[in-house]
Amino acid sequence: MKKTFLFFLLISSSFVFSQEEALVFFADKENVAASIANPITILSQEALDRKSAQGIEIDERDVPLNEAYKAQINSIAGITVLAKSKWLNAVYVRGPYAAIDNLSNFSFVTEVEFMDKSLNRTFPRIAPRDKFEIENERRVDYNYGSAYNQTDMIGVDQLHQSGYDGDGIVVAFMDNGYPNVLSNPAYAHIRNEGRLLGYYDFVERIENPNGSGSHGAATLSDAAAILENPNPDLAFVGTAPKASYYLFVTEDGYGESPVEEAYWVEALERSDSLGVYVTNTSLGYQDFDNPAYNHLYEDLDGFTTIGARGSNAAFDKGMINVTSAGNDGNGFGYIGSPADAPGSFTIGAVDSAGDYVDFSSYGPNYAGVIKPDVMAQGRSAAIVNQYGQVDYSNGTSFSSPIIAGAVASLWQAVPNLKNDVVMQAIRESADLYNNPSYNMGYGIPDFGIALNALLQMSTDQHLQETLFALYPNPVSSEIHVSFPKSVSQAEFSLYNVLGERVMQAIISQLKNSLDVSQLPSGMYIASITSNNKTTSFKIIKE
Repeated sequence: MKKTFLFFLLISSSFVFSQEEALVFFADKENVAASIANPITILSQEALDRKSAQGIEIDERDVPLNEAYKAQINSIAGITVLAKSKWLNAVYVRGPYAAIDNLSNFSFVTEVEFMDKSLNRTFPRIAPRDKFEIENERRVDYNYGSAYNQTDMIGVDQLHQSGYDGDGIVVAFMDNGYPNVLSNPAYAHIRNEGRLLGYYDFVERIENPNGSGSHGAATLSDAAAILENPNPDLAFVGTAPKASYYLFVTEDGYGESPVEEAYWVEALERSDSLGVYVTNTSLGYQDFDNPAYNHLYEDLDGFTTIGARGSNAAFDKGMINVTSAGNDGNGFGYIGSPADAPGSFTIGAVDSAGDYVDFSSYGPNYAGVIKPDVMAQGRSAAIVNQYGQVDYSNGTSFSSPIIAGAVASLWQAVPNLKNDVVMQAIRESADLYNNPSYNMGYGIPDFGIALNALLQMSTDQHLQETLFALYPNPVSSEIHVSFPKSVSQAEFSLYNVLGERVMQAIISQLKNSLDVSQLPSGMYIASITSNNKTTSFKIIKE
């Protein structure tokens, strides 16, 4: 019997890995000009309002991909389309190698990108790590002050005392499931006030929040939950209790594959179309069931993986994508993806005293960019579980939503400021901003300091109209320039400490990136000139 069962397992395993997975990129889209001219046909009014407030242009990435192309791919024998992305203009497919490879013969297909980066290489079979393994909940006798320490540590109480608790800001969560969210007393305020805006399972393609696990039910609580109780140890308030929420299931609890990154990008695209400001992703990817698909460190450069590409596109569209750094500090070590992306606001974990915890994944990404961005409590973090009880858990999965909710509450105060400006204010408020490290990034932020800085910025109307921003800073390879609404083109110059100009270029809203990878490390002064006005920045080249 054992031999028969073993034979069945071998046959099943052989079948699974004879199936390859790939991204198939399309050449074009239909009705691009008409869609951009009439954007209400492709985006919600909420999305258009958010983009208008932040000066974000509608472009071809907002236009849906060609469904006829998708249908034609899906009709090929053996090929299954599992996910799609309008931002990447691609579908994610599974099927035999030869069938997928032959898709490149279609005139509308520009590229086929296999998840197995080298099909001729052989890899040892390695069981993928459970991304939630460090986070098993442990019930305690409530000898902690529930959510007080984790909110006080980053100054969220100052936001709430100032009247900023997420009201009017839309947040989307991407996770493995949110069981009991429709009955859990911790979310009664959200349900009763009509602020649970919707939910969708991208894995099963159904409108159901339950998913395949309860991880999302725990992460959601750190931003959204309220439990009122005269016993302070049983009371709980999340960091954005008055925000509105969408809940998306993007994690398949029964297997690890890059298709989960594709599901996640779909959820980001849905979020953008619905007017979401902030997303939380307490997930990360590096190892998969098929080790040929694993992300190597060199893949984690912020631009290569499906997740990184999606996160950067979402950032370009005006959202802040708060992402857990990961729990591989004692294993693989480095952050996974999409935490490696410059478009991700990556969050590591500290303990209740604010000290680095060794399971928190560290940076830099492969391109040398400092990650994580900032830190929050991730050891003995208070949560509300799926049964409506206060528990304590470990993991960057919980430091991330603590920050995500704080970002939503902060952005409520200055909704017209761009995402990069808000993110930079948070970094600059952190205790290690002038001396960042690869373990702690820029350190523990103070949202009270960030609030004061952003309020002063937003009340200076002249500054708001002439505001440029550079990111990332420090920079290792490519620097991006964020434009104010009223400027379409500018002259960019870069000077070394001797006053010698080492770079000069004309930049615009659409061409706003510059490659500085060949420059020596050190300090530089960037000068941006438009309308006879010049703005200067200090840049650190790593």
